[in-house]
Amino acid sequence: KNPTRHSLGEDDYRGGSGLVGVTRHPMSNPLYHAFIKAGQEAGYPYTDDLNGYQQEGVGPMDSTTWKGMRSSAAVGHLHDTVSIRENLTAETRCLVTRVVIEGGRAVGVEYRQGDQLKFAAADKSVILSGGAINSPQLLMLSGVGPAEHLREHGVHVHSDLPGVGENLQDHLEVYVQQECSQPITLYKWQKPHNMVRIGLQWFLNQSGLCGSAHLEAGGFIRSRAGIEHPDIQFHFLPSQVVDHGRGKISYEAYQLHVGPMRQASRGFLKLKSSDPAEHPIIEPNYLSRDIDIWEMRQCVKLSREIFAQPAFHPFRSKELRPGEDCDTDDKIDAFIRKYGDSAYHPSCTCKMGTDEMAVVNPRTMEVYGVENLRVVDASVMPSVVSGNLNGPTLMLAEKSADIIRGQEPLAPAHHVPVYHPPTLETQR
Repeated sequence: KNPTRHSLGEDDYRGGSGLVGVTRHPMSNPLYHAFIKAGQEAGYPYTDDLNGYQQEGVGPMDSTTWKGMRSSAAVGHLHDTVSIRENLTAETRCLVTRVVIEGGRAVGVEYRQGDQLKFAAADKSVILSGGAINSPQLLMLSGVGPAEHLREHGVHVHSDLPGVGENLQDHLEVYVQQECSQPITLYKWQKPHNMVRIGLQWFLNQSGLCGSAHLEAGGFIRSRAGIEHPDIQFHFLPSQVVDHGRGKISYEAYQLHVGPMRQASRGFLKLKSSDPAEHPIIEPNYLSRDIDIWEMRQCVKLSREIFAQPAFHPFRSKELRPGEDCDTDDKIDAFIRKYGDSAYHPSCTCKMGTDEMAVVNPRTMEVYGVENLRVVDASVMPSVVSGNLNGPTLMLAEKSADIIRGQEPLAPAHHVPVYHPPTLETQR
């Protein structure tokens, strides 16, 4: 709540004066309303705020945009600040090569800018916010991580922490796509002449179709009975997407991005070499547990069930993906293995905690075994969150900033209820 301002104003669950804008879009395409109605016809509740009192159900989905533009943490906190803050300098087009550690203490960072190798000294702390891929890579390059692995690459060990790079978690998703029988999707707007038209509209006044990510409706449901809170997420899109937008689309179509939110599989990342410019080895281990395969299969089946509801009758034509011939569990599993993809929520590779695999002290955000070295990003999460990663990461950063500055934590909120399903004996 604290970092954001919502277009509908503040309430017990939403901020009204934060620096990161959150917008409720108008859902002007009738397919959004068809999806929400179909979800209700399938037996799921309606919720007017997926991030408020009731996560479970189907309803409008907000986005971190403001007045037609992306409202990222950088836009909200940095862009207007870097030019007026005397105690803030931002260097760009840099690659940090290592944290310099002397006598068990982080004293600065070495980085490459152009063809020059530079050093930035730290009077107080070095804080890594490189994300769940770069932060553990940089720790290992700096001598913090699994000792044997670091020695294999000729890296001097400062702190033997076996948990660095382990516990990689992400959200895997697939697209369930349906051809639309009416020309009301975004298909025509992806023709070159129309792209120029809507692009000019956005450049002139930040309005029109380019002012939305078009994921304006969605939902959270439970995969099976006995689950206390949702473990499947839907994003509905009134368009077909192929290979993250890189592939050419051929149909008037709509689709659900769907995937489980708390899969049991755990991955890892390791150094490929001691060269900071070389990408690490990333092994997410998707679908390495039987329950994960079942959950992904359930995602496909439950999506198909929603698309089969009466609300979609005026719009439904043939199924594009997985396809109507994908009619057995084995075929669905093969489809998932071929087309399953990351939802871009990598996390948990420098987890905070107190066990032997913990990397970060949750009381100080410091890395164990190295003074004045902290990590503040999604890598410190012990387990992946049940939803998109951006908002929780902003919250984590705000909380960490208070810890680092020695400020008292915010008082806990009282009398702010959250929804509980009427029964756990059924899936919905």
